[in-house]
Amino acid sequence: MRFFLVFIFLLSGFFNCVLAQEQNIKEVDSLYKEDQFYAGATYNVLGKQPSDVSQSGFSLGFHLGYIKDIPINKRRNIALGLGLGYSANSFNQNIRINKVNDVVTYTLLEDSDYTKNKFSSHLIEVPFEFRWRTSTPTEYSFWRIYTGFKVGYMIAHSVKYKGDLGNIKFTDIEDFNDFQYGLTLSVGYNTWNLYMYYGLNPIFSEGATMNDENLDMNAVKIGLMFYFL
Repeated sequence: MRFFLVFIFLLSGFFNCVLAQEQNIKEVDSLYKEDQFYAGATYNVLGKQPSDVSQSGFSLGFHLGYIKDIPINKRRNIALGLGLGYSANSFNQNIRINKVNDVVTYTLLEDSDYTKNKFSSHLIEVPFEFRWRTSTPTEYSFWRIYTGFKVGYMIAHSVKYKGDLGNIKFTDIEDFNDFQYGLTLSVGYNTWNLYMYYGLNPIFSEGATMNDENLDMNAVKIGLMFYFL
């Protein structure tokens, strides 16, 4: 939690400096574009959890990328956005994911003493947004509401456990869905923007079951997003 807050503080300070420099050197541009780079941090939650599944610790997500701003009206305060980004996410929880002889099993860590149990993913993402804002060619602090859809392709993943069963790590669990997609929303003023992502498909494939119950958990991410040119 402390690392998350320090990261947010440093990130906001950096973007305030960038925005201040832009305001000093940017000339009036009637064909201006906004918010073409983004970076943010989120708290990650598992939605649709099976019974007895719970999360522990602080599950983090870090996101950055570029979005091409495409204004669609004369005032240029309404736009579309299409981009490319990277996302790293972790989920701390109490599901023991194990693999023996190419067979993956899922069990609850009920009697195990452990200090770490999480799965992580790294994704290349393509965001698409519909953008409304109160910006003008000379106004650099403005309200924004950006809503959209994001598709991610998982380029790497890992499962880590550290406890009385040993130190265990897997990077070849086939049950992860390679494609992750969901709805996004960014709402805020100037530097600070509340960001939300709701996954529309499960993190795991249909073959992932625990106690004869499908692991249909999806990703829900809530945090802050920072935009700059």
